[in-house]
Amino acid sequence: MQKNYIHYLFILIVCWFAFFVNNGSVYEDIMESRNLVTAHEMIEYDNWLVPTMNGELRLEKPPLPTWVAAGIEYLQPDNISLQRAAAGIMATLMAFFLYFFASALSGNRLLGLLSALVLATSFNVIMAGRVATWDIYCHSFMLGAIFFFYRGIKNVRTSWANFIWAGVFLGLSFLGKGPVAFYALLLPFLISYAWVYRPSLKGKGWPILIMLLLFIVISFWWPLYLYVFHRDTALFVLAKESTAWIERNVRPWYYYWLFFAESGIWALFLLTGLCWPWLRKKVRMRKEYTFAVLWTVVTLVLLSLFPEKKTRYLLPLLIPAAMVVAHYIVYIFMAAKEKTLTTSDRVVFRVNAFIPALIALGMPVAVYLLFYREGEVGLTLLIIVSILFLLAAYSIFAGGVRMKSMKVFTGVVLLLILVETLLMSRVANMFNNTEIKSIKAVRQIEELQHVPFYYPADEELRIELVYEAGRRILPWDVKSDTTLLNSLPIVLVSGKPAMEVLPAAMQEKVNLRLIDVYDNNNRPKTDKKRYSPKFVRYVTILEKK
Repeated sequence: MQKNYIHYLFILIVCWFAFFVNNGSVYEDIMESRNLVTAHEMIEYDNWLVPTMNGELRLEKPPLPTWVAAGIEYLQPDNISLQRAAAGIMATLMAFFLYFFASALSGNRLLGLLSALVLATSFNVIMAGRVATWDIYCHSFMLGAIFFFYRGIKNVRTSWANFIWAGVFLGLSFLGKGPVAFYALLLPFLISYAWVYRPSLKGKGWPILIMLLLFIVISFWWPLYLYVFHRDTALFVLAKESTAWIERNVRPWYYYWLFFAESGIWALFLLTGLCWPWLRKKVRMRKEYTFAVLWTVVTLVLLSLFPEKKTRYLLPLLIPAAMVVAHYIVYIFMAAKEKTLTTSDRVVFRVNAFIPALIALGMPVAVYLLFYREGEVGLTLLIIVSILFLLAAYSIFAGGVRMKSMKVFTGVVLLLILVETLLMSRVANMFNNTEIKSIKAVRQIEELQHVPFYYPADEELRIELVYEAGRRILPWDVKSDTTLLNSLPIVLVSGKPAMEVLPAAMQEKVNLRLIDVYDNNNRPKTDKKRYSPKFVRYVTILEKK
């Protein structure tokens, strides 16, 4: 039991560095802004059951993660680090669920520990656990459902508690992001587990029925509420989302051919672990290893068959992929201990180890060129950082030479921790716009506190501006709608000066007073591809003459 607590501590430490340290170093992106605007309006307008985003209904996404964000917003307004920490907690929970599942499946807690740590340090998972977006919620809850369902069907006795928990987590996953995790995580698991283990469900009928009933009650009460009280809008959104799944971001079936890159520094280890014909007779836990490989491959196939594709959709694939990597590392560890390694084992493992060792070896040079020469870090910090990276490089290189897989694993994890702790915020600052002049400043202007904001209806308003302004900015047909002139003052947020936007006849009736010109571009003007005039806005107050 004491060893289990040590494992828990290791997972917590790695997750702390992976998801929480420097999690506020980058600006909010469009997805975060949409989610947090919706959460803010839940509190501002008390619309917890019928969410809105900038005054328009937002029913496309189930509300559970938004409720969490709204609760955080209520307790700590405008705290982006805390909002992202909620996603970090879900990512940490996912790592623990994988630890418990892999340990129970294999009877090997070392495999469970390595699986959890590989998952927590995979690139796509790190990104999902450091931003206030909702994908991490549904997949984390679904992995919990899979763990409890597995325990329920493996238990010789009728285990009601496990099936009840499985039903609860299935419902929470659906409330997190609808059917996404059911298709991308649960279905591949069920196919792979049934193929490899041929499980018997004899005597489990009633518990499974209770699990499904709990899932239905938790999942569908909110859609049912919308159908009863907002039927037309709910049906419209359902049709729109169904169409979007097959018409939006459509990519060819081979779009995910670089799927292994989403695991980051574990990419080569993953490719090696997926060489099933080569490894299947070498590993000790053959059935568990085959299951992990099949789960990974089935997930990739199902995601590839789906028309809409984005790299962040590969997040669930990294769960079984982490188990594949762990199986490979455990195999090298056991074979080296028993002196049964072959020449091919040694060559392949050393190639896997030496690449991250070279990366760690090159980090001091990168720090010198990118930060020390630019005056971003001092000599003392450069020396300390260099020593730490050289220690990580030595651990990985020495482990590769001596075929010590645990030493290589420790060095790789240390390398990632060093990057996230020492370099993450500095790397972010290299791309951030240091001259940003955010529209967030309007929150501090007293005379604008109770004045409604509008933008020209024929312009595109980025939701990031709504988030930064901290209020609704509603569309206004400036060419034909004069009714707003009866309720002056109002604020106009426009892409051009108000004099160029408002008709001459309207300008004769109002006084125009420019508050300021704001530039919310996260990237500097030198970044021609990403700098956009859509984030430059003139804020003008219209007053009665």
